[in-house]
Amino acid sequence: FFTTVEWDIINGEFGGLIAIYGTVITSVIALLIAVPLSFGIAVFLTEICPKSLRRPLGTAIEILAAVPSIIYGMFGLFIFAPLFAEYIQPALAGTLGQIPGLKILFSGAFNGIGILCAGLILAMMILPFIASVMRDVFEIVPPVLKESAYGIGCTTWEVVRNVVLPYTKTGVIGGIMLGLGRALGETMAVTFVIGNAHKLTASLFAPGNSIASTLANEFGEAEVGVHYSSLFALGLALFAITFIVLAIAKIMLGVKT
Repeated sequence: FFTTVEWDIINGEFGGLIAIYGTVITSVIALLIAVPLSFGIAVFLTEICPKSLRRPLGTAIEILAAVPSIIYGMFGLFIFAPLFAEYIQPALAGTLGQIPGLKILFSGAFNGIGILCAGLILAMMILPFIASVMRDVFEIVPPVLKESAYGIGCTTWEVVRNVVLPYTKTGVIGGIMLGLGRALGETMAVTFVIGNAHKLTASLFAPGNSIASTLANEFGEAEVGVHYSSLFALGLALFAITFIVLAIAKIMLGVKT
């Protein structure tokens, strides 16, 4: 089940590889985009931003974190996807798509919706979560530590790298895991923009599927039997993926400690 790609309701053939692949790839894309941006936002708010702007900007980020996922999905489908198909996909195909080895990732029709679009929408969703957590943990660093570093001539980046990050590594990893957990289990936003096609392809422009979107689309109409059991198996796979991610994070924290 977990290594086959067939998903044929009529003939009763079900494989979970496509949904698992879509879940993992979209979450990885979201993390690759959201983590660096979240880190930059947190550093800006805690170390660079004028004090008069810290509270309004911090509140704005928290509001973004509270936006329902279906709003992100509707924004992705009706606003972002058409712009993505018209401007971003051709640009990616004309640049990264010309690099040997990457061409297969950025090939195909410019439809807007697909694996990459879903990953970008997920990045928009988890960025406020991760940024808010990082900002909060950066603020708990004792001022005397940072002032001492600045006093001996350290730059802002040196203070962040050598003082702030070592002191807050547990919270930073926790924030990243929080964002990854939401990305892995996100349903509505992904369902709107991933394409909901049971096809396995290397192209990030192609439509695909995720575990959560498959469950949302088919669970209500599934008949008791192989189809029903297959959907439960996908749910178990999602639980296992989340458990493995959290276990790896715990091991990483133990090693770094």
